[in-house]
Parts: sequence; C-alpha cells; structure tokens
Amino acid sequence: MIAEKVQGMLRRHCELEEKMASPEVTSDPSLLQKIGREYNGITRNLPVFKRYLELIGHIASARQVLDSESDSDMIALATEELGELTRELPECEERVKILLVPRDPKDMKNAILEIRAGTGGTEAGIFAADLYRMFTHFFERKGWEAEVLSSSYGEMNAVKEIIINVRGEKAYGALKYESGVHRVQRVPLTEAQGRVHTSAASVAVFPEADEFEVQINPNDLRIDLYCSSGPGGQSVNTTYSAVRIMHVPTGLIVTCQDEKSQHKNKAKAMKVLQTRLYEMELAKVEAEESAARKSMVSTGDRSAKIRTYNFPQNRVTDHRINLTLYNLDKFINGDMDEMVEALSIADLNERVRNSESLRP
Repeated sequence: MIAEKVQGMLRRHCELEEKMASPEVTSDPSLLQKIGREYNGITRNLPVFKRYLELIGHIASARQVLDSESDSDMIALATEELGELTRELPECEERVKILLVPRDPKDMKNAILEIRAGTGGTEAGIFAADLYRMFTHFFERKGWEAEVLSSSYGEMNAVKEIIINVRGEKAYGALKYESGVHRVQRVPLTEAQGRVHTSAASVAVFPEADEFEVQINPNDLRIDLYCSSGPGGQSVNTTYSAVRIMHVPTGLIVTCQDEKSQHKNKAKAMKVLQTRLYEMELAKVEAEESAARKSMVSTGDRSAKIRTYNFPQNRVTDHRINLTLYNLDKFINGDMDEMVEALSIADLNERVRNSESLRP
C-alpha cells in the first residue's frame, strides 16, 4: 500500500513537470506558482521515495535468490544482504509515512500576525507589547522580514492592537500554532503591592493572501480619509493621511494611519483587507475540515487559552501539548524554536495517525 502511494507520487511528479512546460501554465503566473509549489515539495522528497522503492525491490530479489538458489556462497551473500536491507527498511518506511502525509500548501506562504490586548487593563497591553518584541526577535533569528501594517498604542507604550506582515520561507507554517489566547502571570509594573496578576493577549495568524487569490471590486469599497492621531487623541499630523476602508458586501472595516503617506496607508490597509477576506473563505473550509478532524493544536479556535507565561517561575507552558519549558527569560526574547518544533511534530504525528487509520 505504501509502495503504491510512493509510485503515485513519482507519477504525479512527472505529470507536474509536463504541466509546468505547457503553454497553458507558463502563460498563467498564478497557476504556475501553484503547480510549482507542489512540484518543489515532491522534488525535495524524491531521494527518500526512490530509496524506499529500491529497498523493496532489493529485498524481493534477495528473497527470490534464497528460494531458488542452491549454491551455499550465493545463499550466504543473499542472507547477508537481506539482513542489511531489512534493518534499513523500517526507518526508511517511517520517513516515507511522514512525507506522504498531505501538507498544507498554505504553510509555504508569508503570514499576517495580529496581536491584541485582552483582559487585564494596561498590563494586558504591556504584555501584548512584550509578545510583539518576542515575535520580532524570533523573526530576526529566522531571517524573516516584518512590516507593521497597522498599530494602536495606549499609555506606557501598551499595545492595543498591532498587525504585522511577516515575509519568509514557511512563515505561516511556523507561526500558525500561535493563534489563540496567551496568558501572563507576573507582578505588573502598575502593581504597588507586589502581587502577581493574570492578564491576557490574543494572537491571530493568517496566511498572506496573494492578489490572484482575492479579487476585490473597487465599487465594493468605501474609503474615508482622516487625520492621524496618537495616544490620548493627540494629533500626529494635520494632513488627511489616515485611511479607513470598508468592504460593503461583508461589512469588514480596516484602518491604517502608521505612515505619513496616504498612498502607503491605503496600500497597507488593502493588504489587511485582502488577507481578512481570504481568511473568511478559509474559515468556511476549515470549519468543514474540523468536523472530520479535531486537532489538539488546531488553529481554528482563537478564543482558546493556548499558553501561559509565568514570570515568577521562569516558566512557559503550552497547554495543547502539555509542554513546559523553564527558560521564559530566553523564550520571551525570541528563543521559541523548541516550542515551535514540538507543536509542529505533535501536529504531524497526529496527521500520520489519522492517515493510517483511514487505510483500508
């Protein structure tokens, strides 16, 4: 069964190679990009797939020799070869099983990350600012680019809301598990009695929408211009550079005032609107998928408490996989790789189990 799936992947690789050379695909950039992603994904796995089929073939040949050969030297050679091959096969087969699990093509995309202060007053906004710095350091470690699309601050530089465009290889695939409620336990800067408080911030991560994936009719937009303002309503500038866009059919409203240029603010607001419209469509698909598969690291329920940051104990705990790390001081400074990898492995193992349970 596994060998048949591997052979099917090799045939698919050849089909995609032919398609990529066809005029119909080369003349359509969006289709070429889509097919190219699938083609490159299979190409990376070809060495493992081919080695697995080689092992299966050599094992069959060695057994045939043992069944038909009478020469003792040939039997000894075949026995030795069979032993080596059968020792290598299980590990190779496990790698193949993992590679055969369908990958989410969205994992290769850039990401839009949104952080919002939750319950806890000013301390929640300060924690949201800490999360923003944490993610920024993580992006730097990965070599990704990050651009703030929209931001809103309160007192003490507390973040009310910040939206970031993250550009890098597999950015969405690494960040998607961050969606949910992040809870902090510590003595706030605003606490005079030294008591530990609990507050929260929410994080939402979406795959960045490509222009060809979301077509927006300009007639469906209502665009308002106004003067930018800072904390407490103070004027940032007196020109009409801030932009508010309403998508009339859905009622979605996006604002941007970070740039002094009206055109730059409009471009950023359109990027956020495009991604939110794309996310609305994805939500419909994911709702159908979640009915068939409830993942412990699902990104579907963004109201779920996923992680606790306990400063007195220098502890960070992810509640979905029951993983606790006692390196919060490093984690909050962007050293998130161990947690991200653990979440990815947990999700992958679950997908492997589900795919095996569906086999006849």
